[in-house]
Amino acid sequence: MIRLVLAESADAYGLRVGRPPIPRSSQKSSLFNLLLKMVLSQQQRPQEQSYQLKQNPFSTMLSNFPFLQESMCIVIIGASGDLAKKKTYPSLLKLYEDNLLPSDTIIWGYARSKKTHESLRAHLKPYLVKVCGSELVVDGFLSRCYYQSGSSYGDIEAYGAMMKEAEAMESSFINPNDGQKRRCNRLFYLAIPPNVFGDAGTAIKETAMSISGWNRLIIEKPFGRDLESCDLLSKQLTGLFEEHHLYRIDHYLGKEMVQNLLIFRFGNAWLEWMWNRNAIKAVILTFKEPFGTEGRGGYFDQYGIIRDIMQNHLLQVLTLLAMEPPIEADGPTAADHVRDAKVQVLRAMSTLTLDDCLLGQYRGYADDETITNKQTNTPTYAAIHCKINTPRWSGVPFIMKAGKALNERKCEARIILRDAPGSSFLFPNRPQLPPNEIVLRLQPNPTVYIKTNIKHPGFDSQPVQSSMDMSYSSKFDMAKDYNNPDAYTRLLLDVMRGRQASFVRDDELRRSWEIFTPLLHKIENEDIMPVLYEQDSRGPAVADDFVEEKTGYVHNPGSLPGVEKHLQNIQLSAL
Repeated sequence: MIRLVLAESADAYGLRVGRPPIPRSSQKSSLFNLLLKMVLSQQQRPQEQSYQLKQNPFSTMLSNFPFLQESMCIVIIGASGDLAKKKTYPSLLKLYEDNLLPSDTIIWGYARSKKTHESLRAHLKPYLVKVCGSELVVDGFLSRCYYQSGSSYGDIEAYGAMMKEAEAMESSFINPNDGQKRRCNRLFYLAIPPNVFGDAGTAIKETAMSISGWNRLIIEKPFGRDLESCDLLSKQLTGLFEEHHLYRIDHYLGKEMVQNLLIFRFGNAWLEWMWNRNAIKAVILTFKEPFGTEGRGGYFDQYGIIRDIMQNHLLQVLTLLAMEPPIEADGPTAADHVRDAKVQVLRAMSTLTLDDCLLGQYRGYADDETITNKQTNTPTYAAIHCKINTPRWSGVPFIMKAGKALNERKCEARIILRDAPGSSFLFPNRPQLPPNEIVLRLQPNPTVYIKTNIKHPGFDSQPVQSSMDMSYSSKFDMAKDYNNPDAYTRLLLDVMRGRQASFVRDDELRRSWEIFTPLLHKIENEDIMPVLYEQDSRGPAVADDFVEEKTGYVHNPGSLPGVEKHLQNIQLSAL
């Protein structure tokens, strides 16, 4: 079913506060109701120009999905904050532009800032026009956006007033096929600090839950800062909601290459036979940012690189790489099967100690004026050695490396294969052949490439390393939005579809903190100082020695001339 969606203003939908819904008599046919609504809509917006929202293969495929046939009220708690204006609202706009929101959708923002509907729209518009080429589309989207302020994130009276107005709007949402009121779903996005999750959750539970449709809450990290705080947050939320209501979002799980991991691992026969300790020597996960805290030092100094990147983003990627095949990997009932398999990996991991860790801090970190403790020992770089004690992975070191103010922007998983047997005898008087590697580049440009040894061209028989690669930008038209959705956009759609596989479950979260908390407390309680490193470098000079000690892997930047340049060109062509 193709839905014709016009730039509906709030008046056109009959959504202005205080305006009664279109009257309906049991004697009138559903067709008459639909025509009446269209006529009234056109009469109230003669100055508007109609436009067609995008049609793409995915929106057409989903056109009969239940949530698109129902109404939806989205409530963004913390609507005046940075996350909301830079991520949440722009992601919802992309879904709106791609025709992936129900035709009867309203979006309410809630925060403590004193704003009106119009001032919220003015606040958001500069950020939205950056992600959408049509101002008409942006204005159509903003006409669905409303605002309610409150004295706190748990202000019951303010929530009640907001939901009273939302319910009045929902009452006008009529299904044209049967003339009946549409089922009303509610999605709550908690773009707020974790210390007020409980207050906001209580207010939502008391005033805002739908009785005719589903209710789902998206919760942003950090999910605590150690095991104790995680347990406290979980207790507050699980005392109010069931696990099927809760969607703990980690945007790395929405990245294209991470989404590809299950198909890559379990959809290729050649890979499964070698995906174990017999063929794999080590696995190295790397996250690099070319900038420092840049005015966010006050926030970052409370958490550090381990909490900010490793305990969540990189650990999620690690579990997907190391998990056993789930009973189901995709589909509406796959969520718990996938998460069960991830939890099994975490349960097989050893608790981390200081011996498993190398800490670094870039020079000048404490110069950030938002950092009050100028003798801070908060790491901006860490390399951590993880052990997974299963028959598949026993003895295979997993290394996670993450750092800020490094020499490039990159996130990748590098699977290092064991040395070619007998190579030193087969090729005497030659340097030791470097190991083959399978590299999954998550960012900046999703790419899979395999580093393999070949003969140097010409008369010489010198072995050199080259790469066979599959870049998404060369294989697919990544300029098309439906081929390259933003991670938040993808995950928001998953919430609406009720697909929880790409969201963190409570037992998964708790086990991750059990692994990391002893190490974090040791660093903080004993004031362990990090190794200093220069900005725009690869990190601490001793980092390669640490990796070699734990894995036997020697950093090998060399390859056939032109290969690394080729990969750089691929990245540039995707910008």
